[in-house]
Amino acid sequence: MYVHLGGNVVVPDNEIIAVFNIDVREMSKDTCEFLRIAEEEGFIVKISKDNLKSFVVTERDKKSIIYLSPISSYTIIKRALKYEE
Repeated sequence: MYVHLGGNVVVPDNEIIAVFNIDVREMSKDTCEFLRIAEEEGFIVKISKDNLKSFVVTERDKKSIIYLSPISSYTIIKRALKYEE
């Protein structure tokens, strides 16, 4: 099944590795560094320019893609689990 991540972006649920909240006040330095390096290396896809609430780590054809989403991590996880039932 596919999971809608916001905008016009959907990904197969079996490609999703992890879903995280984006809250700069609570993110560790390691997480911030991870996202900075991923951005520099071109692994980031920004679904929206504003109101980013989560990031979704995926893998397709042995390549990581990180989506910055305007949808909360809770909603994305709920959508992914809904399709498993």
